[in-house]
Amino acid sequence: MTLLLPGFAPGIAAAFLLTFARVGTLIMLMPGIGEQTVSPRLRLAFALLVALVLFPTVRPLLGAGEALAGPRLIGLLFGETLIGLILGLSVRMVLAALQTAGLIASQQLGLSYAMTVDPAMGGQQAALGTFLALLGITLILATDLHHIALDGIGQSYRLLPPDGVPGFGEAAKLALRAIARGFTLAVQIAAPFIAFGILFNLGLGVLSRMMPQIQVFFLAVPASVLIGMLIFAGVLGVIMTVFLDDMARYLAAMAGR
Repeated sequence: MTLLLPGFAPGIAAAFLLTFARVGTLIMLMPGIGEQTVSPRLRLAFALLVALVLFPTVRPLLGAGEALAGPRLIGLLFGETLIGLILGLSVRMVLAALQTAGLIASQQLGLSYAMTVDPAMGGQQAALGTFLALLGITLILATDLHHIALDGIGQSYRLLPPDGVPGFGEAAKLALRAIARGFTLAVQIAAPFIAFGILFNLGLGVLSRMMPQIQVFFLAVPASVLIGMLIFAGVLGVIMTVFLDDMARYLAAMAGR
């Protein structure tokens, strides 16, 4: 047994490294767990735990230990990291739809100047977009959608087995579909505010033509913010329901459900 250990241990270590390359990348980009507010040590520990759980099922897909060396190991490591990055960013594109929708709504309501620091991703973002993004992450965790995401990590080995570097054409196609899905969802979420902005500005234009003596700007800004926030409060439940349904369908597709 001691004679097999020196050749056995490097193969196990290489296989676990390949498992962690994909799982760790996906965990770092996973909604709710991969946010900047979560401690990096906690994310690393969770990624190691998930990789350890998935390792017995992934190990047979990697071949014999002698094959996990040299150029093949480097190619597999690069491919696994790339797969995790593509899948993780595609989910992030759906989550980013809330930020985009919040930015569109802010522009329509005259609140585009109201910027706050996004605690999840960092940087300056529109206040409505930051609120929607934090609410979306909270609802993902509250509705257990992160369980489907974890299941999708395991099922990704069935959809994209570790057989080397994936085709860049397929990767680009997947990324473009994710970006298109995110922008489509953002426009759907922001549709009430787009309609309000068009009708409100059209009404102001008619009012300014009928009564030129009225200071339209001083009347428009408070009315736009007040009416817009009332609309925002009224459609918030519908907005988050649409987002959660789309996110659930996307994660279920990743998990092969």
